[in-house]
Amino acid sequence: MNTRVSRRILLATAGTLAMTAGAALAQDCPIRIGALAPLSAPGTVVGGEAMRDAMMIAEADINAAGGILGCEMELVIGDSEGLPERATAVMERLITQDGVVAVGGGYHSSVGVASKDVADARGIPVVFAETWNDTITGDKQKYIFRIAPLSSWTSNIIWEFALTVPGIDKAVILTENTDYGIPASQETQKGLEAGGVASTIFSVDIGTQDYAGIVERIKAEDPDMIITLVTGEAAFNFTQQAADAGIGPLDVPFITGQDALESGTYWTNVPDGQYAFIQRIGVPESQFTEKGKAFAAVYKEKTGKSDVESYAMEAYDSIAILAQAIEEAGSTDGDAIVTALENISHEGTLGRIYFDYGLKKDPSADGKGDEWWHQWPDPAITMIQYQEEGQASTDAAIVFPEAYKTADPVWVTE
Repeated sequence: MNTRVSRRILLATAGTLAMTAGAALAQDCPIRIGALAPLSAPGTVVGGEAMRDAMMIAEADINAAGGILGCEMELVIGDSEGLPERATAVMERLITQDGVVAVGGGYHSSVGVASKDVADARGIPVVFAETWNDTITGDKQKYIFRIAPLSSWTSNIIWEFALTVPGIDKAVILTENTDYGIPASQETQKGLEAGGVASTIFSVDIGTQDYAGIVERIKAEDPDMIITLVTGEAAFNFTQQAADAGIGPLDVPFITGQDALESGTYWTNVPDGQYAFIQRIGVPESQFTEKGKAFAAVYKEKTGKSDVESYAMEAYDSIAILAQAIEEAGSTDGDAIVTALENISHEGTLGRIYFDYGLKKDPSADGKGDEWWHQWPDPAITMIQYQEEGQASTDAAIVFPEAYKTADPVWVTE
């Protein structure tokens, strides 16, 4: 199947269903919800495929429960390729050609930054799943929501954890030149410096394959810690190439990219990846909600994986929360969906999802910055460590913060 073409996935075949009596307006069936995922390079294909699979499960679950407003839900997936210009075109097509009434998904921050303006201008609600850049909600656009954490928030966890490394004086940050990587590296550097740790930032383009030159430059820095803020397969490449050069996870405290949560792919690509640290959104599987456990079982059976990545759960929830909002709105009207989202209490795979701030209450009322507009305030953020070779990410030790900690970190030195 050509992943560059938007997919229409219709699992149920019973045909168009009658509208329920409780719906306020007659609807055209099926009700289409768009979804963004990077399914081609230079985007994070491993992450995009996980999100696609999760959103397809959401579609099946929604239709099995009766659909939306008496209609089947049809998921229309657009391949963002991780590129802002592609994301803009895909969002435009989803709305104007495919007739979606709302959009979920989204992995790369650059995709969110570029595509949100298209949706907001056309009055189409979006619940972004995995786009971290603060400005995505910081622009306070009426139709834009997010269940992923803020970049500034996730960066805080990284540098706060880094400051716990024994004897750390110098860190190196590898980042990508994207709307995720640039602010994340700057925020991380600022936090490290406030804690008395010097740092050097090295930047690469998204999807970089060969890190030989960068690795040698990093090696010359003789860092006490390496922090990787690149996404997808690029993080696998960098981590193993660093390991080959003697500055990998077995040699120096090393934070790798979060796609290492897909441990089967990680260990295949990074055989020398033991002792790497990974940032994870959400709690360990043992602490999943009942809905999270049910999703995990179906997801692992569908994909054959031993892990459930946080971005897969976010993707599922982004579609499920939109379906609930449309049902509660009794309409596919964008303004009605926004009102429902602002008042929603959704029991998702990641926990109870809600939005404190928006049209009904500005973040400034509680002394919060604009970035908290339409932002879910409660995602758990942890640091895990692979302490055994070949370990599944769901079995990995949680080493930070203290509230979720299951084991002490294993520190390595060159």
